[in-house]
Amino acid sequence: MSPDSLSATFAALSDPTRRAILERLARGEASVGELAEPFGISMPAISKHLKVLEKARLITRQKDAQWRRCQLSPQPLRTASDWIAQYQRFWEGQFDALARYLNDNGPE
Repeated sequence: MSPDSLSATFAALSDPTRRAILERLARGEASVGELAEPFGISMPAISKHLKVLEKARLITRQKDAQWRRCQLSPQPLRTASDWIAQYQRFWEGQFDALARYLNDNGPE
């Protein structure tokens, strides 16, 4: 995944409505109407959120007769998780080194 794709993923995840949409899609595909139900916003506003998620490749949309079905695309989330994990390992190593230092040089 390119740095721009990672930026698109984090930008899409920055909005609580989009995160809630992803949480819903983690349980299975849904129509645009089903995704809009829990929110007190217009269909055009939901559509804009879905476009951001689609541009970040976090969802796919398929036309099924008159319905538009949305589905979660997990790969960008895995990539973001892997990116975060490398920094988690770094900081855990730093904290472990600090703990060793404090144990070796603490009050006697």
